[in-house]
Amino acid sequence: MAQKDLYEILGITKSATQAEIKKAFKRTAMKYHPDRNADDPTAQDKFKEAQMAYEILKDERKRQTYDQYGFDAVSGQGGAGGPGGFGGGFQGDVGDIFGDIFSDIFGGGRRGGRSAGPQRGRDVQIDMTVELEEAINGVNKEINIPTMVACDPCNGTGSKDGQTKTCQTCNGIGQVRMQQGMFSVQQTCPDCRGKGQTISNPCSSCGGQGRKQENKKLNVKIPAGVDEGDRIRLSGKGEAGPQGGPAGDLYVDIHVKPHKIFVREGDSLYCEMPIDFSTACLGGEIEIPTLSGKVKLKVPAETQSGKQFRLRGKGVKSVRSHSTGDLYCKVNVETPVNLSSEQKDLIRDLEKTIKAAGDKNNPRKKGWFDNVKSFLDKMTG
Repeated sequence: MAQKDLYEILGITKSATQAEIKKAFKRTAMKYHPDRNADDPTAQDKFKEAQMAYEILKDERKRQTYDQYGFDAVSGQGGAGGPGGFGGGFQGDVGDIFGDIFSDIFGGGRRGGRSAGPQRGRDVQIDMTVELEEAINGVNKEINIPTMVACDPCNGTGSKDGQTKTCQTCNGIGQVRMQQGMFSVQQTCPDCRGKGQTISNPCSSCGGQGRKQENKKLNVKIPAGVDEGDRIRLSGKGEAGPQGGPAGDLYVDIHVKPHKIFVREGDSLYCEMPIDFSTACLGGEIEIPTLSGKVKLKVPAETQSGKQFRLRGKGVKSVRSHSTGDLYCKVNVETPVNLSSEQKDLIRDLEKTIKAAGDKNNPRKKGWFDNVKSFLDKMTG
């Protein structure tokens, strides 16, 4: 053992952090645990080497001494009987790590094991889809969720007569100690299943569980301004806890249906509105839909298709502040269809007058063709 490098035993470098050393020890200990390697006679020695390496390297003072003077300087400081043997049990956070290892190997262990007494119920998560108007203005929704609720006849105790007695197997602790090879492992009591109490006269309604599956009806208040992906927490509305323990929480994840008119981005609303050819040319007033009703918008003469107008304060009131977003309306000039012969003749007459005016009536057209000509000249050299 004295000839081996402690860093090499754990598979790490000399620059490893304490977190990396701890992680490497857990990995190595699980790999060479004797109860997982019954057919490997060398596993136990490698397991002991890993423990010794960790006992030294986890202590910064011992680690510094080892790095400077070598293994002989710390051979008696392993905290577990030196290189020849590992007596005295697990010390400090080595024991904590082994609690995790036992949990992985044996399906139970000191850490994470259920203790006796009431336990908090699990949290419940559901998805809720709402209309855009409901998300913006707020709404109350009634929902039915299948969940575990406290049994009424036994008040969540699981006992028909309300009487329980201390488990004789674990003496009310909820845990029992079992021998696993060379180690003593603490596991959940198989008789009371960690409750510490047993029931001689179980409730017929819940079978002694103290809770049962039911559809629970709840009223959920959706605050005004919520958006896609927001989450609402209802404290104590999740699953009832075992043994009469407190209920968990209910989390409602909000999803908003696509709207036929508006698109929401943050606290802003966007919409598109078609306008006729004459309004775009001569100007006029159009009515724009908003969350608070219709408003009139003045369209200036010679408005181009795609022009966007901003209506301040007509967006969404934020759920997180008192500010209100804006509404942006983009107008699109609609080309007339199903024209009569008379209408077509009028348009032809208009076309003649526009062409006669040269580029005066179509400044963007002239600029575009100038850019095209310049581009083609560059391409042809």
